[in-house]
Amino acid sequence: MNVAVLGAWHVHTMEYATAVQNNPRTTLSCLWDSDSKRGAEMAEKLGVPFQPDLDALLSDPSIEAVTVTTATAEHTEILKAVAKAGKHIFTEKVLALTNEEAADIAGVIRSSGIKFTISYPHKIRPTLKAAKELTESGKLGRITYARVRNVHNGSSAGWLPPHFYDPKETGGGAMMDLGAHPMYTLNWLMGEPKSIVSMFTEVTGKGVEDNAVSVIEFGGGAIGVSETGFVSGGMGYVLEVGGTEGSLMVHNDILEYSCAETEGKLVELGDLPQADPMPIDAWIDACIDGGEAPNGIDGAVALTKFMVGAYESYKTGSKYIF
Repeated sequence: MNVAVLGAWHVHTMEYATAVQNNPRTTLSCLWDSDSKRGAEMAEKLGVPFQPDLDALLSDPSIEAVTVTTATAEHTEILKAVAKAGKHIFTEKVLALTNEEAADIAGVIRSSGIKFTISYPHKIRPTLKAAKELTESGKLGRITYARVRNVHNGSSAGWLPPHFYDPKETGGGAMMDLGAHPMYTLNWLMGEPKSIVSMFTEVTGKGVEDNAVSVIEFGGGAIGVSETGFVSGGMGYVLEVGGTEGSLMVHNDILEYSCAETEGKLVELGDLPQADPMPIDAWIDACIDGGEAPNGIDGAVALTKFMVGAYESYKTGSKYIF
């Protein structure tokens, strides 16, 4: 399958493009970017042609699929154009910056019949798969609380690219980027949100939030906490889940839990499930073999809903009701 890269804007452009090159079932055909200098430089690094004309790329019948790593603000126009051209789509999160745009994209994708995957890589991790199984097993009782903290030091250490702080391109800062992972994980574990309250702050003064927390109300009185930031070193990921009969914690690729079968003692779960294939490889298989692609359009629309609520709460200083 021939795949083209749309956008050299994102920090994961090289990762996804290289995954396509390394997959024996795919060939990376070319790269397009709205910034010709940036695009040509990335294409040269990848050893593929730079295609300056998006319309020409989308009308090329030899190109069957694309990876989308443009600025988030460009997603709506580009994703719709790709779907209308009948090309399969693997896209970086977040899907869109408004619920209306997300619904518009979803309508075109659903009617196109293409295979669509959004990149939710945390869901393939053995520890998170095990956490999902435990929460659904009933061993922890009724789930009442979950907290996901996902952070790095991209701002404080200075390694994030400058355009990641442009709110017109990104739609936000740490919450819109890194905070997407806690948000889709909470949706996966807890279901539909009812309300959300956010606190965002700037630590490094780059114009967008680089330290952020959102508290989410779910059904039955359950609470979820989404924590993220670009200004924390050390332990970058923690997941906690609490229920009426037990609890679990994920940290450093370790899952510990306690419940009746452990006699209330905190023990490490030793028999973790195998990791699933990376989302981009699973998407490639679905495109070629048929079947359902992972992390489809419904989950993509749901993440936008969470993000809209988080940012509206912060902007208004009040609870946002979904």
